[in-house]
Amino acid sequence: MNVASVIFDILHVVAAVFIVGPMAILPMTAMRAIRAGHAGQVRSLARSTNVFSLLSLLTVILGFGAMGLSDPKYHTTIASTWIWLSIVFYVVALGLTLFVVVPAMRRAADNLEGEEIVEAEDPAAKGASSAQTGGYGAIAGTSGIASLLLVAIVVLMVWKP
Repeated sequence: MNVASVIFDILHVVAAVFIVGPMAILPMTAMRAIRAGHAGQVRSLARSTNVFSLLSLLTVILGFGAMGLSDPKYHTTIASTWIWLSIVFYVVALGLTLFVVVPAMRRAADNLEGEEIVEAEDPAAKGASSAQTGGYGAIAGTSGIASLLLVAIVVLMVWKP
């Protein structure tokens, strides 16, 4: 095992923990902020989720580096089932997060801001509850699926079938 391989392995795991972890957890925090009616916090979490999701590509790049530098005795290639399946799961999780979860979080923030304006103008005119505002179900369901896909990737990385 060479030093470069070890460094790429470590960087790949660190990136997975500190970049992909928040990508999976931040939408759950946003759901709490939606229930509490904090539009600014939901908007900030949408932005953060988007940034962490894009940064998660670094984990993939480091993974390819680790694969390219791995010891030939392990026969680690893109054709290895656990690697190509992990890539497919990651692409689906990334797509769900970027194209469903983040936009739903932004819509929820917009809806919450709209509620704040209505309540400021007429305190008696309360709209739908915060938990029902724009896309709560989409955030919960889609981020849950994305998180399960990310857990499946961890299982594949450890199990290597």
